[in-house]
Amino acid sequence: SMPFLLCLKKKKSPVPLGRSIFQKHTPPIQQNYQALLESCLKNKCLFTDDTFPADISSIGTGALLKKLPRNLQWKRPHALHKSPVFYAANKKQLDLCQGLVENCWFLAALEALTFHQDILAAVVPQNQSFERKYAGIFHFRFWHFGEWIDVVVDDRLPVNEAGELLFVSSVYKNVFWGALLEKAYAKLYGSYEDLQIGQVSEALVDFTGGVNTRIKLAEAPPDLWDMLTRATYSRSLMGCQTHLGVSFPSVSLSCIQTTKVLKNGLVAGHAYTVTGIRKVTCQYGPENLVRLRNPWGKIEWKGDWSDSSYKWELLSPKEKILLRKKKDDGEFWMSLRDFKIHFVDLVICKLTPDLMSQEDGKKWMYSLKSGRWVKGSTAGGSLGFYNGNFWMNPQYWLNVLPVEDSKKSPNTCNVVISLMQKHSTKHRNRAPHLFIGFLLYKNRILSPFFPEQYQESNRKLPPSFFSRHQPVNKHQVFLDEREVTHDFHLEPCVYVIVPSTLQPQQESEFILRVFSRKHILRIFNNLVDNVFLLQVNDFFFFDTLKEIVDRYEGKIWEDFFTKHFEKVSACNPEINAVQLQRILNNISWRNFQSFRLNFSLDSCQGILALLDLNATGTLSIQEFRVLWKRLLFYLEVFQKRDTNRSGKLDLVELHAAVQETGISLSNEVCNLMAIRYGDPDLQISFESFVCFMLRVEIMGEAFRNLTQDGKGIYLRESE
Repeated sequence: SMPFLLCLKKKKSPVPLGRSIFQKHTPPIQQNYQALLESCLKNKCLFTDDTFPADISSIGTGALLKKLPRNLQWKRPHALHKSPVFYAANKKQLDLCQGLVENCWFLAALEALTFHQDILAAVVPQNQSFERKYAGIFHFRFWHFGEWIDVVVDDRLPVNEAGELLFVSSVYKNVFWGALLEKAYAKLYGSYEDLQIGQVSEALVDFTGGVNTRIKLAEAPPDLWDMLTRATYSRSLMGCQTHLGVSFPSVSLSCIQTTKVLKNGLVAGHAYTVTGIRKVTCQYGPENLVRLRNPWGKIEWKGDWSDSSYKWELLSPKEKILLRKKKDDGEFWMSLRDFKIHFVDLVICKLTPDLMSQEDGKKWMYSLKSGRWVKGSTAGGSLGFYNGNFWMNPQYWLNVLPVEDSKKSPNTCNVVISLMQKHSTKHRNRAPHLFIGFLLYKNRILSPFFPEQYQESNRKLPPSFFSRHQPVNKHQVFLDEREVTHDFHLEPCVYVIVPSTLQPQQESEFILRVFSRKHILRIFNNLVDNVFLLQVNDFFFFDTLKEIVDRYEGKIWEDFFTKHFEKVSACNPEINAVQLQRILNNISWRNFQSFRLNFSLDSCQGILALLDLNATGTLSIQEFRVLWKRLLFYLEVFQKRDTNRSGKLDLVELHAAVQETGISLSNEVCNLMAIRYGDPDLQISFESFVCFMLRVEIMGEAFRNLTQDGKGIYLRESE
């Protein structure tokens, strides 16, 4: 599948570690619009947003900088027009023009939004103005990975020396809602630069929280016109993209400077909005027409049914007057046949029940679950990389229920399933998307007793289930896109959804959404049956502890700690330094049979002090799991760099080992740490290497959490 726009491929950066090895999605900064507005009004000052400053950092660091004029300035609308208007209700005044940012995908989605004034009002709150209660502050609402968030901006906008807006502007120069909305969207995703590459499908979801269905027009179903008709009358939003053109590389591009306007008037590799459909009656019979709009507000299709086409003479005078517009405003008609030939993808964004009409909203239900793929725990990868770990992925139980009032066949139900990955950095385009997808299994064997027996135990399906059963979507394609969505027609039954990355051991947070007439969606926990215990010295420990710690969570861990160590409370077993020493020094390593640990009590007390986040003097189950995963990683690195198998690292090997972990340390700091943790000959044992690495990683994470500018930190005495 070809994505709408270019995929950035970057070298994989090491995952920052400290409290946890999992790199979570960075949520946007939340600001209280009303409180900030009232404060500015009270102090008679204009708002300045320090979290998205009026300087080059908010524009970006890449190719966009080369397009900027020399004398870039930031000005408020009152300095640009004598009577600025935030929003004009007149539909004709919603026309927006693209600026230097190559975000035709954003504008195409925004154009679709303008046809649904109530949804637009949810994104662009209407009670904002440059007159009443004006304080230079505005806010907008976006759906962001499962929740609606409020994004606050000041109204300082980048302009050239002539006072012209550099980015999105309105055809009517005194209207500024589009420019301010673009600024809020840029803030949400890191910078204006981060809006250069994207997909119209992403923006449609961000504006509505809807669920996308993508249709490859070269393989369009026979009932495409019926689908367009249903989408139009159910208030769905639609966007599409043209072919790249012969002069383009084999990847989709945004509307960049090398964009080619074809002889037929279409722009190659460009996003358009579907603004309407119409079946007309010609002299030779009916014709299905699709109306589209170029978000540039100019450059139109020149073929059949274009503004100057002879085809209009085949219609009745009434239809011709109603439909034909001889104006270069970017909007035009074309036949459905030509639409399928000249466009690649059609994206239909189905609204969630709360945004549908009252009648349609009652007929549909919508469920959302958050999850994550964690390396060594729930990042099992796809069946294509089968290594016995596919079952480790999160598993979701979906019960599709029959609908009594369905006009269609009672044997099938329409179900839309969407999987969306979260970007782990503040900037949406600074890390490539993982290839993601999901498999759907019909639970034929377990269905008869599933609700009573298996659902009560809430256990994951074992590996044997997936080796014996074929998924419903056998030809699942994994895509390096933010969201992967599939439309199913399913029999009422119990199903299991298994979302995964293409390759195992890839980490990300995700959300899974299901949209149907009637269903129940639950997640299995990470327990499975037949967990075997092995006696190690004077206490029980898990067989192949490495695999058990990585794969199982929850009650198994609690039972283990409860059975073998003192408890702080009945529900929260914890271990102290002495118990930690006993565990670590009695581990039987599966892959390193001759390897024995010899942690001193002092080392264990140091480890505990680093990882004991709540200052209880003990480690919780969760804190021990973090430690265990680090131990496994450190051991792998240590064994790899201990080339002479001495059981110790010299200075050269230590430098190589630190670099292997993905951490950058200066020679000076590395040497100082060797003096602190090494023996008199500056040789580092594995136990010392563990203490050394834990301190480096956790102190690094502490610095990143406390620094404001990435260069230094200011500490209070307690910190």
